[in-house]
Amino acid sequence: MKVAIYIRVSKIDLNPENQKLELERYAKAMGWDYTFFEETESTRKTRPIKNQIFLDAIKKKWDMIFVYKLDRWARSLQELMNDIALLQQAKVEFRSLGDNIIVNEDPRNMLMIHILGAFAQFERAMIRERTMSGLARARAQGKKLGRPSKDGKRYVRPSRAQVSEQMAKGLTIREIAKELKTSKYWAHTVMKEVRELGLSESSPESEGVSVGD
Repeated sequence: MKVAIYIRVSKIDLNPENQKLELERYAKAMGWDYTFFEETESTRKTRPIKNQIFLDAIKKKWDMIFVYKLDRWARSLQELMNDIALLQQAKVEFRSLGDNIIVNEDPRNMLMIHILGAFAQFERAMIRERTMSGLARARAQGKKLGRPSKDGKRYVRPSRAQVSEQMAKGLTIREIAKELKTSKYWAHTVMKEVRELGLSESSPESEGVSVGD
């Protein structure tokens, strides 16, 4: 059995080895022919490694997709159920080690997937709500938000609209950082988001102000 083992870290668990060790131990015990895939440039909209594994599985390159937990594969219940439905049609197995779930036609398993997926989605929403509340409280207290640089200065993340406008002028990362009085790190990070989301100066989303880390 050819197995694709997918790993994606989160802000809570930043060490992929925590997942890899347990997944590999189980795969070896089962005697699977497995390959590891780690998502290193994941955003809310794009996960290129996950998408490629999924497409290859539909083409029967993989007999199974194996993950540590369901929320490592999908960020929403709708995404999870859509993926599982297509994998079932292609006769590709899907397993979650941490959730002790094997996707098959058993309705009890499908019910458990719905429940676990809903809980994971709720947990992410609560974490985001707490984060936003914490940032709002910090601003109200007059604290400067942003990531400190190597020179000890603290730079604030610019909005996508600001960066998109400077990109339209053909400026480099260094020039954008200087123009917006921010760091090259933030200039590069937001530029990448603008490109991935396909934002332009006139797009509705580019008008919103993004919150820094």
